[in-house]
Amino acid sequence: MVMERFDVRRGKVKEIEGEGGLSVLARRFFDTIEEGKDGSFSGSHGIMTSISGRFEGNALIVDVTNVAPNFEDPDAMKAAMDDRKRWTAFLDEATGYNSKQRGDKAKEWAKKASKAKSAISSARHFMEMSESLGQDKKDKAEELIAEIEEALDSNENTKAAGRAEKLNKLFN
Repeated sequence: MVMERFDVRRGKVKEIEGEGGLSVLARRFFDTIEEGKDGSFSGSHGIMTSISGRFEGNALIVDVTNVAPNFEDPDAMKAAMDDRKRWTAFLDEATGYNSKQRGDKAKEWAKKASKAKSAISSARHFMEMSESLGQDKKDKAEELIAEIEEALDSNENTKAAGRAEKLNKLFN
């Protein structure tokens, strides 16, 4: 099973919830869908033996298990390609972004986490090397580092990146 996270266009979660929720949307694309708690869904379709999804804030979190089709069977390959098209169409509809936009958003998301981790590393290195840094600045830096790490653990990369900027400014 592969868990993936996709940014969702502003307002899209409310729109989907207003139309019956994620499970209603999923039923438009997949055969076997059951509604879960908190607006989540689970089910299957073709080569996707297990599909589950939910919204977390402004993100779509999905877990999918795929099985390989019989590559020797043209009908199986055609069905598998149809399954992938359905999956892509579902993601387009559920996120409000096309494939390229989803890829760009994922890169942006990862970049924010990387910047936040880099800021922590730089700050810790600077604090180790500096002999004249006041305790108040060190305390403030440790407070920001704790906030950044908490945000990263909560998958809130945008918040982490914002706190990282404050951390960087603290030493400039």
